[in-house]
Amino acid sequence: MGECCPPMDLFRSEPMQLVQIIIPIESAHLTVSYLGDLGLLQFKDLNSDKSPFQRTYAAQIKRSAEMARKLRFFKEQMLRADLPPSKSARQVDVNVDDLEVKLGELEAELIEINSNDEKLQRSYNELLEYKLVLEKAGEFFHSAQSSAVSQQRENESRDISDESLDTPLLLEQETSTDPSKQVKLGFLTGLVPREKCLAFERILFRATRGNVFLRQTVVENPVTDPVSGEKVEKNVFVVFYSGERAKSKILKICDAFGANRYSFPEDLGRQSQMITEVSGRLSELKTTIDVGVLLRGRLLQTIGEHFEQWNLLVRKEKSIYHHLNMLSLDVTKKCLVAEGWSPVFASKQIQDALQRAAFDSNSQVGGIFQVLHTKEAPPTYFRTNKFTSSFQEIVDAYGVAKYQEANPAVYTIVTFPFLFAVMFGDWGHGICLLLATLYLIGREKKLSSQKLGDIMEMAFGGRYVILLMAIFSIYTGVIYNEFFSVPFELFGPSAYACRDLSCRDATTAGLVKVRPTYPFGLDPVWHGSRSELPFLNSLKMKMSIIIGVVQMNLGIMISYFNARFFRSNLNVWFQFVPQMIFLNSLFGYLSILIVMKWWTGSKADLYHVMIYMFLSPTDELGENQLFNGQKTVQLVLLLLAFVAVPWMLFPKPFLLKKQHKDRHQGQSYALLEDTEESLQVNSNHDAHGHEEFEFSEVFVHQMIHTIEFVLGAVSNTASYLRLWALSLAHSELSSVFYDKVLLMAWGFNNWIILIVGLIVFVCATVGVLLLMETLSAFLHALRLHWVEFQNKFYEGDGYKFYPYSFALLDDEDE
Repeated sequence: MGECCPPMDLFRSEPMQLVQIIIPIESAHLTVSYLGDLGLLQFKDLNSDKSPFQRTYAAQIKRSAEMARKLRFFKEQMLRADLPPSKSARQVDVNVDDLEVKLGELEAELIEINSNDEKLQRSYNELLEYKLVLEKAGEFFHSAQSSAVSQQRENESRDISDESLDTPLLLEQETSTDPSKQVKLGFLTGLVPREKCLAFERILFRATRGNVFLRQTVVENPVTDPVSGEKVEKNVFVVFYSGERAKSKILKICDAFGANRYSFPEDLGRQSQMITEVSGRLSELKTTIDVGVLLRGRLLQTIGEHFEQWNLLVRKEKSIYHHLNMLSLDVTKKCLVAEGWSPVFASKQIQDALQRAAFDSNSQVGGIFQVLHTKEAPPTYFRTNKFTSSFQEIVDAYGVAKYQEANPAVYTIVTFPFLFAVMFGDWGHGICLLLATLYLIGREKKLSSQKLGDIMEMAFGGRYVILLMAIFSIYTGVIYNEFFSVPFELFGPSAYACRDLSCRDATTAGLVKVRPTYPFGLDPVWHGSRSELPFLNSLKMKMSIIIGVVQMNLGIMISYFNARFFRSNLNVWFQFVPQMIFLNSLFGYLSILIVMKWWTGSKADLYHVMIYMFLSPTDELGENQLFNGQKTVQLVLLLLAFVAVPWMLFPKPFLLKKQHKDRHQGQSYALLEDTEESLQVNSNHDAHGHEEFEFSEVFVHQMIHTIEFVLGAVSNTASYLRLWALSLAHSELSSVFYDKVLLMAWGFNNWIILIVGLIVFVCATVGVLLLMETLSAFLHALRLHWVEFQNKFYEGDGYKFYPYSFALLDDEDE
């Protein structure tokens, strides 16, 4: 927000206030415009009972929508002409009324140009088809005439020769037929789509009972259809028929099949003359069309230079009138009354905007700003930046925080990438993630202005989350000592050495400690030994339990701060305290035993300790004892855990009932309040204030909450074992790809096999470990935060603060 806002505090949402603004009607438009520039006020709809057509500024919204329609039409035309809108360096002040007139003129001009261009293009395509018909059908008639001439010559030569007995008797009858009785044949020419030519021929034959003669010639290149404007493969056809009845049938069939018909002269001289005329008209039309396209391009270029400015102005105008319709008209019809939510720190800026609007609109009276007192729940508003916004979105996807309750996003910034890294620990893979993220961050400005795909857009939006995930993965990878599953002696030599040559296949008994303990992370000697898997299993499983117990304790601690903030002593004493006692009596104690076992090197069986803590709490621990007085401590902790359950269940409902009775005792009669304040309070009063206290509902709700916590303490702790499982799976997959692909290919001593093996290794690493495993670890970390962590304190039943801001205007497609 710059210098106007106080320092950012993510732990609790901004203090909000319900404000009322009374605006003179002559400065209303400018006031709402300035408030949109400010972007710190969320208007309430005071006309929710009215339909959109009954509101004051319905005509202005309709006018803005019409201008927006014209701009969308211009955008479609520019995209079709491959002329995207360009950002003009110079901004020209434009009045909305002048813009409306200008847009109308431009639309009319563009529609006229398009209409003329469409007519010319259709004529051009028809002439092209006509030329094809003249050429192809002309070839057919020319070949037919040549064939007829040669046939006539042959008949004449036959007549001259001597008559023979073999000459048919009917020949004289044929030659002496009366010319007046000869049948006159007509013909039609045109083009038919090639895909329909067989059906066209079949239907013609059936409709005329075979009394037609059809010839078709293939057109080599696709032809632009004059009607549809699309490229279509066609055939030129000539149909000979006899009689008007056959002609009418053929015409109907041509119309049904979309066959374009063209007149064709029988005279050969006339045919060549027609071809010349059509070619001349085609060249003229081509020139005219080119001039029209040039004119249309110049017009669209002129529109494109101002398009962004006009589009923004129209969207602002429509948005202003949309929000003006949320305001109620004063009784005098000289003022508009607005109500809305704003952060407390924005009061001075809103008042300044009101004064500026009154001054710039030459209004005699300025807007009146006042804060209303209400019991309505305010919206939740966190001021975030590009780094924290993605973490806030992770939390908001589960549910928006209740007004001023503790925000989990503060802790998620650290805990989310850390839990991801526990499952993804490999500093080689972490470096790959880091390089990909640095690329996204380095091209941040360019990519933010581009339209990305769904997956790419998601990755770009969470680039800072992935950055921390990569950094934490490098850190945990160094602790696990894994670089694409290969260990390195980064911090010095291993503390162990082989007792003999066969110790590589032996357990740790085959190794001798010859140096000080490896200073940081896992000793590289564990990798590849037979005891690697049992050792890492034990280490990661216990580490997962400790991490889970610590995070769940953090969640319960945050519930304490919530209870103190909302002044709820009941939640402190009958929710926070018993929950802390129950969780730490069992799993906090288990975490301490794990640390003590690591510290002392004891061989105590912690499974046995925890199971028999419940089954036989009075039995001696024997070799499983880790410290003196352990049995007594376990008895006390077990007793505290059992006491904590009724502590959570019973006192709170009875105390709530007592509080309700005390609050409403003696309130049958009350003093009359000031009329205006009374109306205001009653209109915004919480509905629960006058309801009867339902003890059964409260008790059942508390019982459900208690059972959920008690069972959840066990299931949630077990759920954190996914950290161990996924970390182990990632390590083993990485090891398999390295050993069974890369090292195996290296063992063949063949360059081709090595290159193929390297390609397979890279593809498997990127596809499985860097994409699928990243997504899997991300989703599991998300679940641990939403379910195991946030259910200890987070209600998430609030609603977001959506201020009226021009910066948030998107180019909606209506």
